[in-house]
Amino acid sequence: MPSFHAIAAMVVTIAMFVGFVRGRMSIEIISLLTIAVIAVGLYFFPLEGTKEVDGLELAFGGFGHPALITICALMVMGRGLVVTGALEPAAHFLERVFKMNLQLGLLVSLLIAFVFSMFVNNTPVLVLMIPIFVALAQRGAMPVSKTLIPLNAASLLGGLATTIGTSTNILVVSIAVDLGMPEMGVFHFTPIVLMASLVALPYLWLVMPRMLPDNSVADASERRRFHTRLRVAGDSSMIGEEVSAILPRLPTDIRFHDELAGPIQPQQRIHISGTHEALEDAVRVLKGELAPSWVLDRIRRESSARSLDILVVEMTVTADSRLINRTLPTSGIADLHGVAVLGIHRPERLIGERDQYSEGGDLRIAEGDVLLVMGLPEDVQVFARSDSLLMLEGARELPRKSKALLSAVIMGVAVFTASVGIFPIAISALAGAILMFLTGCVKFDRVGRALSGQVIVLVAASIAIGRIIDDSGAAAWLGQMMGYGLQFLPPAAVVAAVMLFVTVLTNFASNATAATVGTPIAFSIAKQLGLPAEPLVLAVLFGCNLCYATPIAYQTNMLIMGEGGYQFKDYIRTGVPLVLIMVVSLSFLLAVNYGM
Repeated sequence: MPSFHAIAAMVVTIAMFVGFVRGRMSIEIISLLTIAVIAVGLYFFPLEGTKEVDGLELAFGGFGHPALITICALMVMGRGLVVTGALEPAAHFLERVFKMNLQLGLLVSLLIAFVFSMFVNNTPVLVLMIPIFVALAQRGAMPVSKTLIPLNAASLLGGLATTIGTSTNILVVSIAVDLGMPEMGVFHFTPIVLMASLVALPYLWLVMPRMLPDNSVADASERRRFHTRLRVAGDSSMIGEEVSAILPRLPTDIRFHDELAGPIQPQQRIHISGTHEALEDAVRVLKGELAPSWVLDRIRRESSARSLDILVVEMTVTADSRLINRTLPTSGIADLHGVAVLGIHRPERLIGERDQYSEGGDLRIAEGDVLLVMGLPEDVQVFARSDSLLMLEGARELPRKSKALLSAVIMGVAVFTASVGIFPIAISALAGAILMFLTGCVKFDRVGRALSGQVIVLVAASIAIGRIIDDSGAAAWLGQMMGYGLQFLPPAAVVAAVMLFVTVLTNFASNATAATVGTPIAFSIAKQLGLPAEPLVLAVLFGCNLCYATPIAYQTNMLIMGEGGYQFKDYIRTGVPLVLIMVVSLSFLLAVNYGM
């Protein structure tokens, strides 16, 4: 019979799981309640050989655990890549692929994640790809909630393919060597995983995205169309070309409102409209400007000299504003306030009225117009107060592109040192996050934007559950019960049962617990039944990595939870079928490969 503590540990684990699935309380509340129950229970009923305070350390130790420090540090570094624009080249490449075909773009992304994770720890790989796919979703590609879980699964499959793919693989192989099994090479079981992955790939690519919800939030500001004058620079790629030849290179959301006769000339001002994101892409592609170059240069110089972020804010013109009936050239906004108005939004029903335009063709500002304003934070606020403008929510900071290379180098060094084993991922990630702060790639007062409170308490709760499952003897008891029942099964079914047991354990406890408990059990079962140990050890190794069914199973599962807006049931809905596909495929391939 299991001990009292083992029974209690299993009851708490099941209760937490049921609470997550039902969804009546938030994940944060359930996680904190789980930690509290463990803390109070172990304080009044300590584990054998421990004191009351040891139980508190077990319950609250997750908040200082290396896994949580690693996740938070990776979130900070990911934020650094985003706010400096370091990932824009990669995002533009994948955007072109997605524009060709959404399914092709997703397939290419899944293969990239898979291949890189074979040789580099899958956590940094996913950290690099998350902000790219967030940016792609904002540019009109697939919603991020439909791509992150498939990407995570692909990276986990890649990590499964080599002995160095994940730290869990290394742990299982090390324990097996200690127990007397010959050491495995890096690609010892790669062919088996590649064949199983070919079976799973169509599910990841074609089925899983359709099972996931579209959690993208409709934002009215993203739908606003801003009218502006695109100034053609002397080195612009538009010069000498017809508009019809330029249109294929521009975002589909860009519209030209002038009847242009002949090729485009230097310093020409062209009336265009589009969303803010579309206008930014047009400026990048065509090397033009949306405001006078002298004011844009001044804003950038002051931003660099004073280490301030440049904001882009939307402001509504109120009835008391002095700007009403003025045009942008006659408003004196740049001279008075040092900010640049990039465009004007007006409801479509008002566009086109003759009295709304000056003789030069510039739109006259009216009450209710929304101005797209760029400037330093203090200048933007002074402009809003002085000219009776109402600042709307959703202000965003422009990427600090001067630090893009620096942030990319910091992330690259952190990933490299962790992947080749120079430092543990916790050390390299923490060092990288600190460097992001010290170099100004990420500002410390903005760190709250990078971290997810939901992920933090969920990680802490999952670590506490993993420890109590292990320390109470619940995992060992479950293994013993499994061993008694397997003696009546054929060898191939034994392999599948061991893999399934470890998979369940890793999805509710931790990879390390599953590895440390499952590997000795596999050796014991092999000895009892007279089977070769290696296929059963590989069943343990594979099972430890089939952590798709719950967010608490692996740190990357929790890493994507906030960005994708996922719920517990999303992991179950998509992860359980993938687990079954992989268990059946890998068990069959192991049985065939080892002649069982």
